[in-house]
Amino acid sequence: MNKFFLPIFSIILAAIALPFSMSNPTEAEVNSVSENTKSGNDTADTLALATFGGGCFWCTEAVFEQFDGVKKVVSGYAGGFLPDPSYKDVCSGLTGHAEVVQVTYDPKKVSYPRLLEAFWMSHDPTTLNRQGNDVGTQYRSIVLYHDPEQKKIAAEAIRKLDQAKIFHSPIVTEIAPLTTFYPAEADHQNFYQGNKGMRYCQVVIEPKLRKIRKLFADDLQTGSATDSR
Repeated sequence: MNKFFLPIFSIILAAIALPFSMSNPTEAEVNSVSENTKSGNDTADTLALATFGGGCFWCTEAVFEQFDGVKKVVSGYAGGFLPDPSYKDVCSGLTGHAEVVQVTYDPKKVSYPRLLEAFWMSHDPTTLNRQGNDVGTQYRSIVLYHDPEQKKIAAEAIRKLDQAKIFHSPIVTEIAPLTTFYPAEADHQNFYQGNKGMRYCQVVIEPKLRKIRKLFADDLQTGSATDSR
């Protein structure tokens, strides 16, 4: 990765976000998610959804849970053809689904382009169907858009990041419409928070979180940026 990645990356993402920053969330972005949010004062019509797949959803979930303005992160499956798949089904690599997270957020506190920036920074978008030792189509890099605006922002980001040669290889992230999101089983939700002592969490997830805390310190919830675990 280019050593000047962060300042160049931020400038590029800011330029991409500018044409959209003045608009309110569209109806397609809004979801009835007033329950199980971190603040009881939020109403469904003020919140928006974003869905990303960046390898193992245990990692991706932990990344987005740190951000101020993120109300809920649900691990699940999307992008495939098998209805209501199980974790075992998806791990077979035969369902077409990817491990993803669905992020419910307040656009007044954190923008979609900013979440997208964290998405790029939290995984390697240049490796096809692989993140580290996790190999298979279920671990592919994917942005599942909820409306045409998200699609345009994601596509333009990829074009400009490739043009600037921010990464060592071209980005292979798939951009596709979200059709159906299937929440994963209960034991996959809030996985990092409940399993911090697990070796996978310490060796794989923690380095990602430290990176995000360093690069996005001003965007995180109180306490997240100083958590040294």
